Amino acid sequence: MYQLQVENMSCGHCVGAVTKAVLAVDAAAKVEIDLAGKTVRIDSATLLAPLKSAIADAGYPVTSAA
Repeated sequence: MYQLQVENMSCGHCVGAVTKAVLAVDAAAKVEIDLAGKTVRIDSATLLAPLKSAIADAGYPVTSAA
């Protein structure tokens, strides 16, 4: 389980874009997004680096990860 702080998310489209980016890397991932807190929780067996890259490539910078 990863918890990421992701900037530039403000609407449902953002949620869809970030979710789609994660699922493109790991189709079995579970994604939970909190717009107010700008957090993305990802339950995935995939390494963190490609997930972060996919989110950033979609236009949403990852500012921290735990």
